[in-house]
Amino acid sequence: MAYGPRLHEVKNKKQLAEIVEKSLKAAAIWDEVKDRLNVQAFKLSGGQQQRLCIARTLAVEPEVILYDEPCSGLDPISTLKIEEAMQELKKNYTQILVTNNVKQAARASDRTAFFLMGEMIEIAETKALFTVPKDKRTEDYITGRFG
Repeated sequence: MAYGPRLHEVKNKKQLAEIVEKSLKAAAIWDEVKDRLNVQAFKLSGGQQQRLCIARTLAVEPEVILYDEPCSGLDPISTLKIEEAMQELKKNYTQILVTNNVKQAARASDRTAFFLMGEMIEIAETKALFTVPKDKRTEDYITGRFG
C-alpha cells in the first residue's frame, strides 16, 4: 500500500506510516490488519481486500472515488462495512458507485442515475428516484419488473 502514486515521493517513514494508518482507518480495516501490515493482500478475505483497495485509493488523496461493484460477491457483513465506510467518506470525498444492486444504491447514495443500454434515463435525489421515478423504465427496473 505504501508504494502507490504520490507515496513514492514521501521520504519520511514516519509520515508514510501515518498515511497508511489514516487510510486503513478511513476504509474501516485498520483494526483487522494493524497487527499484520506485512501480510500479503491475497491472504485477506474478499471483504478485507475490497476495503484495502479503498485504503489504497485514499492514500493518494483523490478528489473523486470511483467504485465499480465494490460489494459484488461479498457477504452481508462485508457489504455493510464497505457501505459504512462509504457513508463516512462522503463527508470528505465525492464518490461514484456503479452497482446493479438496487437496494445498495438506495442505501448508499444521495443522488442516483439510472442507465439502460448505455443511455441515462433518469437522475434525481435517491429518495425521489426510488419513491416517485419520473420515467416508467426506471420504475419498472427498481420494482423488479425487468432486469
